[in-house]
Amino acid sequence: MFQMVQFLVPSGPKRPGNPSVSQPAGQNRTQPAHNEFLQHVRTVTGLRQQDMFYNLRVPNESQTDRDEISLVLLTGHGVLCIDLKTWSGSVSARTETRVRSQQQNLSSVSVEQLPDALQAITVKSRNLCSHMMRCGLKVRPSLFIPRMLLLSEDCALRDELLVSGAEVQAFLHSLRGGYVSWLSDAFTPSWISGHLSYGQMRALREHLELMGTWDLLLLSDGQELNGDFQSCRHLALNRHDTDQLEFSRAGSLITDTLWSLLGHTPQVTVSMYKRGAQGWLGKPLIATATIPSSTRVIFRIRGETADAKIPAGSIRSITLSI
Repeated sequence: MFQMVQFLVPSGPKRPGNPSVSQPAGQNRTQPAHNEFLQHVRTVTGLRQQDMFYNLRVPNESQTDRDEISLVLLTGHGVLCIDLKTWSGSVSARTETRVRSQQQNLSSVSVEQLPDALQAITVKSRNLCSHMMRCGLKVRPSLFIPRMLLLSEDCALRDELLVSGAEVQAFLHSLRGGYVSWLSDAFTPSWISGHLSYGQMRALREHLELMGTWDLLLLSDGQELNGDFQSCRHLALNRHDTDQLEFSRAGSLITDTLWSLLGHTPQVTVSMYKRGAQGWLGKPLIATATIPSSTRVIFRIRGETADAKIPAGSIRSITLSI
């Protein structure tokens, strides 16, 4: 079995922004470097926003859970399924026994054994292909292309599925289609060119848009939590119709505290907005509900194994994925 092992050579105190610094549990914020890279991908490749899908969650083989793909790019050459990694240091493949022996001999190097990320993205790419076939799309499995990108310049590993360091820029440029390729795809049948037809790309785009990502919960203090909204006792909603929940207090925190001391329960107004295109006056309002601020919103934070119970009074909004 292929093992990914990361060798991190200490280089002084850890500072904010250092890829080797782990995020506090429960924050689950997208790193600024990732946001900048995604914008860079769009600029270099020339792909339209509607052909780029972030943090797509794909049903696994048994359809009992969903696995995340960092970036899915829909191109005429195929569907690129890309996992992004911010590893730093030297990454190499080793067996477990050899890793342990090396760890005993290297006192100044931190050795971390990582899951087989290349196998993981290959499986997720295959699962995405299977999902599309279950949806009735006939696309050759070879057109679902797995790749793993190492964003750090000082991280390298040789593998045909992996793009690392300085190779990333050249890889992105290779995805940029010119007028010649556009004309060729327009007049050459897909069964001859081996590329995706326009009809296949349109169908794939429609089905990819229906696949969900993470729900986003924004707390009153500005903290963002990615995960899955489970339920709220006093709210009944259809997430296929509802795009966002906005929570607003009737008064300030001070007035709510004073009312609580007098025996009254502070209230929160929840506004539910319709999913779909935004109109001239903003998103259409489906319904509103007034609930006690102490009502617990059940939310499974990304990476956690147990549900979190978050008071409604501490929430600003919840954006629902499909």
